[in-house]
Amino acid sequence: MAETPDTYVRERATKGRKDLTYPPPPEPLAVGVYDNHCHLEIADGPVGEDGYEQLSLGEQLDRAEAVGILGVVQASGDIESSRWAVAAAESDPRVLAAVAIHPNDAPAYAAAGGLDDALAVIDELAARPRTRAIGETGLDYFRTEESGRAAQHTSFEAHIALAKKHGLAMQIHDRDAHDDVLETLGRVGAPERTVFHCFSGDEAMARVCADAGYYLSFAGNVTFKNAQNLRDALAITPRERILIETDAPFLTPAPLRGRPNAPYLIPLTLRFLAAELGLDVDELGAQIAANTLGVYGSFA
Repeated sequence: MAETPDTYVRERATKGRKDLTYPPPPEPLAVGVYDNHCHLEIADGPVGEDGYEQLSLGEQLDRAEAVGILGVVQASGDIESSRWAVAAAESDPRVLAAVAIHPNDAPAYAAAGGLDDALAVIDELAARPRTRAIGETGLDYFRTEESGRAAQHTSFEAHIALAKKHGLAMQIHDRDAHDDVLETLGRVGAPERTVFHCFSGDEAMARVCADAGYYLSFAGNVTFKNAQNLRDALAITPRERILIETDAPFLTPAPLRGRPNAPYLIPLTLRFLAAELGLDVDELGAQIAANTLGVYGSFA
């Protein structure tokens, strides 16, 4: 195996967050599943802060494995995190890599005249055997001003082309841009395996995605009180198109919202999904595990 990468590439802001300690582990799953989107390169708070527990990549994966999480897909958003994802995947068989320039980062690369060069690096990383997805890419109209949207569109379409070139799945970041994301996929043609990471639409959008054969990945925010749209979308999503993720260290499921998220907390979200759907947890877990392997291939 390759050498394990340095633990952290960047830190997450702590302003307004009161509890930076990791929650206790949930009851282990009897049937294992995979976290199909996480950011383990992000330290969920200042590195070395007194009283804050820092977890290495191996510790994160060991905690996850102890509760039945069989593997993770490490997502990326820039050149540095994409390289980290590939290094992590090559150092531990429980990790697969997704590489991309995040839509919120694309305008900065473009403004500096470096978007084409950045995409060339993603192209190179996409050819590595442990890279199984292009992601996260897409459109974000929440954080990016209108002046940066042209760069987002250029980047998104380039990532779609890379996913097709390398025969990889694609993980979509879609925030306040549902119509334009769907229009782009319809116009240029979606990759064969297209995943809406942290699906944020409603029942109507879920029906469009289901008809198109896209996968919908549900994160901890499906448990939030104000997320009835996500629960409505879940209810009509074909079982063979459901995936699960943490988006760690973000979107920690209720009642732990605000504390650090990690792959070992997937059982909380899975049990919530099963209850919403009226399904046995083991049955749903087996289906989601099969779906995940169908999208990304074997972790072995």
